[in-house]
Amino acid sequence: MFSLFLLSFFPFLILLLIPQTNCKNVTFVPQPIRITIASLPQPYASSSASKPPQIIAVPSNPRLYVPKGFTVKLYMSGLTAPRYLIYTPTNDILVSESSTNRISCLVDNNHDGYPDQRLTFADTSNGLNYPFGMAFNNGYFYVGNRDAVRRYSWTNGSRQITGTGEVLMTYGQNGHITRTIAISPIDNRMFVSIGSASNVDVEALPRASIQQANINGTNQTTFAYGLRNAVGLAFHPITNELHATCQERDALGDDLVPDYFSRIQQNDFYGWPFAYLSSNLLDPRRLLSNGTSERPDLVALTRTPDVLFQAHSAVLDMRFYTGSQFPIRYRNGAFAAFHGSWNRNSGTGYKIIFIPFDNNTNRPMGYYEDFVYGFLTNPTGPDTFGRPVGLLVLKDGSLLFSEDGNNLLYQVQYKP
Repeated sequence: MFSLFLLSFFPFLILLLIPQTNCKNVTFVPQPIRITIASLPQPYASSSASKPPQIIAVPSNPRLYVPKGFTVKLYMSGLTAPRYLIYTPTNDILVSESSTNRISCLVDNNHDGYPDQRLTFADTSNGLNYPFGMAFNNGYFYVGNRDAVRRYSWTNGSRQITGTGEVLMTYGQNGHITRTIAISPIDNRMFVSIGSASNVDVEALPRASIQQANINGTNQTTFAYGLRNAVGLAFHPITNELHATCQERDALGDDLVPDYFSRIQQNDFYGWPFAYLSSNLLDPRRLLSNGTSERPDLVALTRTPDVLFQAHSAVLDMRFYTGSQFPIRYRNGAFAAFHGSWNRNSGTGYKIIFIPFDNNTNRPMGYYEDFVYGFLTNPTGPDTFGRPVGLLVLKDGSLLFSEDGNNLLYQVQYKP
């Protein structure tokens, strides 16, 4: 399928660069996808399936669908379960490879827009334990392990960290294990998402919450809670308000409960596990024998998210678009990665979506659109050749995303 260029430098350096592909891009016209609370079925309206995706090889001539003017092509292979993506302050790209306890540094030595060298930035010798989220701030590198946030001294331009750093925050490592870090552009406060350990068990904080702390880890408090697994965290580029994508609960049927995207404010409660999406929607598994909620006080606080996604999409990373390559309608809107379902009779997700924002209010318009799809080849399986995870707006304004099914990076570009 792909034209490959392989270079080996030293035992610890390996590169697979793939700037070209015969991937067939098919143009489509994005349509608003608006899911409302009023349109949701009752719990158990359909059976609850257990259908993990079957990962198939990338087809010899894959069809990926993008809006007019856009192209998507393979950017790189040779990684192991690539997940979160960030730039270093000196414009190298870091990729967390969670399952192998490694963070790779991708270096573009000849400045042609494609990496031609892979270095190991950090691994188990540095205390990595299923690393996911990453951030830089004032000479430090931060990583969200499944059990702790660690901070390391970082020298400008360095492509490898040394030592095991310092532990700033600890938490349980079972259940949901992705830990995303976002640092406020206003006051340098650190925000960390910590998912639940279960589907709908009652759990003590900090599970199912977003924690906040000083940049050195002191003064840790709960910022928002009742968020089953808020993987994507990002601050809006205009308002500097925190937004999140959240994976909701399973086993209530094919179309419950929708994942979502929302602005998150101090002390917000989003329902989990007692209610979902509204104070009027009670989880039947968290009721007393008389049919009332176990925690009516918390149910009453439940906020309705800004944008609902198809249930079981398994939304992961989210990034605001701050580049200039794409049409103006994308500016300051958000992209999100759907990893894809396992708890639905007909598979869903496995794509990149776009969340439009109103440029006057800087608030989402209440719906989302497909942006890149086609990985899901057979919903009944479900069979897929891609499971999107991480997102990164590149310096040229194109969009990079990772997928950990066939372990590839893809690039989306726009040309009028």
